[in-house]
Amino acid sequence: MSGDRRLPVVLCWHMHQPQYRNPITGEYVLPWTYLHAVKDYVDMAAHLEDCPGARAVVNFTPLLLEQIEDYRLQIAQFLLVGAPIRDPLLAALAGGGLPSHLEERRDLVQACLRANEQRLISRFRPYAELVEMARLALRRLDGVAYLANQFLVDLVVWYHLAWIGEKVRRQSSVIQRLQQKGARYSARDRRDLLVLIGELLDGLLPRYRTLADAGRIELSMTPWSHPILPLLLDAEVAKESMPNVTLGNHTGYPGGLERARWHLEEGLAVFERHLHRRPLGCWPAEGGVSDATISLLAEYGFRWCATGESVLRNSLNRYHLPQTGNWLHHGYTVGASPITCYFRDDGLSDRIGFVYSSWHADDAVGDLIHHMENIATTVYHDNPSDSAIQNAVVSIILDGENAWEYYPENAYYFLSALYHRLENHPKLRLTTYADCHASNTPLPGVVAGSWVHGTFSTWIGDAGKNRGWEMLVEAKHRFDAAMASGLLRPETKKDIERLLGVCESSDWFWWFGDYNPEETVCAFDKLFRQQLTGLYRMLGEDPPEYLSRPFTRGSDTATGGVMRPGQAPE
Repeated sequence: MSGDRRLPVVLCWHMHQPQYRNPITGEYVLPWTYLHAVKDYVDMAAHLEDCPGARAVVNFTPLLLEQIEDYRLQIAQFLLVGAPIRDPLLAALAGGGLPSHLEERRDLVQACLRANEQRLISRFRPYAELVEMARLALRRLDGVAYLANQFLVDLVVWYHLAWIGEKVRRQSSVIQRLQQKGARYSARDRRDLLVLIGELLDGLLPRYRTLADAGRIELSMTPWSHPILPLLLDAEVAKESMPNVTLGNHTGYPGGLERARWHLEEGLAVFERHLHRRPLGCWPAEGGVSDATISLLAEYGFRWCATGESVLRNSLNRYHLPQTGNWLHHGYTVGASPITCYFRDDGLSDRIGFVYSSWHADDAVGDLIHHMENIATTVYHDNPSDSAIQNAVVSIILDGENAWEYYPENAYYFLSALYHRLENHPKLRLTTYADCHASNTPLPGVVAGSWVHGTFSTWIGDAGKNRGWEMLVEAKHRFDAAMASGLLRPETKKDIERLLGVCESSDWFWWFGDYNPEETVCAFDKLFRQQLTGLYRMLGEDPPEYLSRPFTRGSDTATGGVMRPGQAPE
């Protein structure tokens, strides 16, 4: 915007869920894709729709787009012809029959307890009372046998009511009626709720497309299944930020460049199919970058990418460049690549992720804006020219789903106040990376790393993570041999390539390690082994025996979780 001397601010929301489907049975093992869709992705679109002057970058992983579409079609086919739903939790709501076996009923009850205690359970008294009774029943091995079908129906309905987005909760007569009813839900009640969920999924991606068409948001992407591209290209780059890291027997991923290209090409095809445009920007999985990764992104036509603040700090230190003035809040060109790289402001982003959830929304937004106003003052003071103001940019980057369940009412008040106060702020201007004026500050190269602490320690170096890589590498060798044999049909090859892509996702390695919660580690350990087992079977081979048993476990005193701060603890 010519003559606009307000400091540009980019809010970049990353929407991401891994593949939760068992490749052997086709059943979804965990329900997080559709639950986050109806709670968070719907709310995030609604807040932007309600504030015409707000702008943001919304980043989707293509695999998430495909899962949203799959759930949408499952619900549509169930409502139309009664086709089975391949998610046990959603099927229980749909009314195709509650599970009859004791272990399946126990699994259903436990699934309905996986919610934030303060914000999603205690908020609704009827749900909290059901949860209390369910926990009593779970204390005995056969306790669930005493729970009647009506109890299970009410528990499943309330679980889904709790996971509905706040904007929908306040506007939907269906939700308001079901909440007021409180108990003894009928088959019609369950169907009405399922129809609403189906409508939300039907309209979700079209809403984001409409916002993008109107110039209200920029849509960007991550490679197909969220792989750590630098580690696919060269595992040794982990040593750039972790010189003493132990990689175990994993010394390199075979054919990593070809696989990185596959994730980019498949991701672009899926993104364009679902969002009807080619993205200009890329948030590489976990902000994982290296010199080779940035060059590859530029080769595929991306104009910008983004990563973490610690990556920039490590890179400036390597090349003995100063960290003075406004070093963080503008774009850089890396080496000879034409792509502009932006860097996450960890302090601001992590305040949203970890601090503000317990604050009054007005105080939280006021504090965040105060920090950004101070940055604007610094930029004006250091170089008051118009070009300096226009080339600066504050990057706030975080998940678009995980933080909000810790906020009152799914961050309804916080997000509403944030957008409305920034909409016409005299010193700050919401924008997108595509509309930023790249400052083209040269950086000879980057120290390979991610947004988490500027390293890859979350995905490699731990005994469990290294063992996961070893299993993946062994499966990749079998994949290469089968592809070279000439015996596979073209359509089979495509399915196998996609399943290998799922196995290459970063999400499995995020959870491996005893600093994570035991229940979640066990779930992702099992799902990773299921993906590899399915891959071997598609290749026509017997899976290795080790895939039948767990190889990593979490801890009851875990310090990890679904969110982590950008900076390592002191």
